[in-house]
Amino acid sequence: MADTRYYNPALETLARADLDSLVDERIRATVRYAEEHSPFYRRWFARHNIRPEAIREHEDLRELPVISGATIRRYQPPQAEEFCFKSVPWEAVFTVNETSGTSGVPKAFFLTWEDWERYAGKYARMFVSQGFLPGDRMVVCASYGMNVGANTMTLAARDLGVTVIPEGKCTFPVRVMAHYRPTAVIGSVFKLLRLARRMEAEGIPPAEAGVARLVIGGESFAPESRRYLEEVWGCPVYNTYGSTEGTMCGECTRQAGLHVPEDLVHFDLYDPRMDRFVQDGETGRLVYTTLLEPGKRAGTLLLNYDTEDTCRVVSRERCGCGRTHMRIDNPRREAETVLVAGVPLNRVDVEAAVFAPGNMAFLNGEYEAFIYGGDEAGETVLRVSMESLDPAGADPGEVEETFLSTLFRLVPALAAAYEGGTLQFVCNVTPPGGLELHRAPGRPKRIVDRR
Repeated sequence: MADTRYYNPALETLARADLDSLVDERIRATVRYAEEHSPFYRRWFARHNIRPEAIREHEDLRELPVISGATIRRYQPPQAEEFCFKSVPWEAVFTVNETSGTSGVPKAFFLTWEDWERYAGKYARMFVSQGFLPGDRMVVCASYGMNVGANTMTLAARDLGVTVIPEGKCTFPVRVMAHYRPTAVIGSVFKLLRLARRMEAEGIPPAEAGVARLVIGGESFAPESRRYLEEVWGCPVYNTYGSTEGTMCGECTRQAGLHVPEDLVHFDLYDPRMDRFVQDGETGRLVYTTLLEPGKRAGTLLLNYDTEDTCRVVSRERCGCGRTHMRIDNPRREAETVLVAGVPLNRVDVEAAVFAPGNMAFLNGEYEAFIYGGDEAGETVLRVSMESLDPAGADPGEVEETFLSTLFRLVPALAAAYEGGTLQFVCNVTPPGGLELHRAPGRPKRIVDRR
């Protein structure tokens, strides 16, 4: 009888020493491929006096320069005449994909069919680790466009015998939940909360809809919002992390960190402020390297690529689920971190304070935060607005007290700034639909610096 706990048991349970040897073999194959097929890396090796044959194991990658998204943009049109990261001829390119472009010109990636199979394999591992079985029905609330997420999940589902309901958006009619009885829904925290409210309004309690699991993709979230979402839906919520670059990782049913498919994805952690790589347990920026099996090819590959997402390694020991691949914390987007009174504040910290258990008796989870300069020199104002289904019944003072106590516990340096008078806080409780983000076009930003 097949072991339904794993998608690829031999690889997912490989002993650590054997896994490290496999990683080193694939690093050598990837660097060799880069030298032979990537116009960018051929020049990069020469410019930095790098001997590709000297890169033999994963520790050697730490001796190489780190590249960024800006590097990719600099070596593609309009700044360059050609796409220097394209590593196969056009006839081998199956699709052209782009990042969202929220931080500038979208980065272009060229995927072969082999790339798509690797991407789908990463998601298939995640889904199996989260308990998906043949016959499951999965609603995908992710964009079927230039990003790879939704299509990758769909290909993974095909390989697992899972039925896909490809909605793309989470605004689909509630009848879909009643008629098809999906066993899983993939979306963001707030899409799934809004869907739950629409279901309740039409007399369908989310916890009684037959959904066995929710999967969050494409965003970091606070443990508090996960707990609340699990309470509303009555099922576990699993986290995934991925990008067009290929950084797909996901939680298993133990919810003890995101498993990294180390035979396909290599991560190091880098502290750009101290200009050094950090050790396990320390927080740093995820630096990603594509890993290729010898003889395979990639439309675009990356060596020592700064994802600009911060994280830490949770463990390299065998997980309770039996998998041996390392686990990382929920990555946070560096772009969602702002300095408030000289203290780094991430969107997830704000979200955790909003979703503090004492608040969710009054709130529906929707929020937005704005940072302003205060009236005095060096003063900062943090204004947070939170929605309540019953604003008249909510006590703004109690909401504010719960918010601040949670935020200061998570970010103690903010408490000192608040007590010292350099940080002012304004709390607003609004009715549903009262937030500015509901009227803003595009993907809403939860924390906005208006200084």
